[in-house]
Amino acid sequence: MRTGASAICTECHQDMPSLTLTTDNRAAIAAALAGPRWIIACLCAQWCGTCASYRATFEELAARHPDAVFVWIDIEDQSEVVGELDIENFPTLLIQQDDNVAFFGTVLPDGGLAHRMVQAQQALTAAELAALSASNEERRGWQRDCNLRTMLAIG
Repeated sequence: MRTGASAICTECHQDMPSLTLTTDNRAAIAAALAGPRWIIACLCAQWCGTCASYRATFEELAARHPDAVFVWIDIEDQSEVVGELDIENFPTLLIQQDDNVAFFGTVLPDGGLAHRMVQAQQALTAAELAALSASNEERRGWQRDCNLRTMLAIG
């Protein structure tokens, strides 16, 4: 499913394990997100030095979790998709299973921390994730505003 949507490393010219959302591949990315898969998206900006350094860490994280779909999103290039999301700082991660947003927020640019976050979310049962998704106003807001599948369908 990564064909046509995968990223190519500008230094070594190898396929990277994550997908990069562009205007030209939105339909392919939307198709890759279909089904009962974990989605991990990094929302960054090209001008951000922290994001530039975090990209390699995000690729390593994607390689460690081949069962999930990893998507790199430049919030300025893809402003039609991300719309009015409240992105306070970089990197911002979105972790989602099906249509349940498990996490949305700024994280330290630490691969070990991100790996543990993904593992912790993946360890939840569907019922636990659904209960957690509805557990407070912030998380209910994530379901309404941060669902990447919905954003791609609208954008």
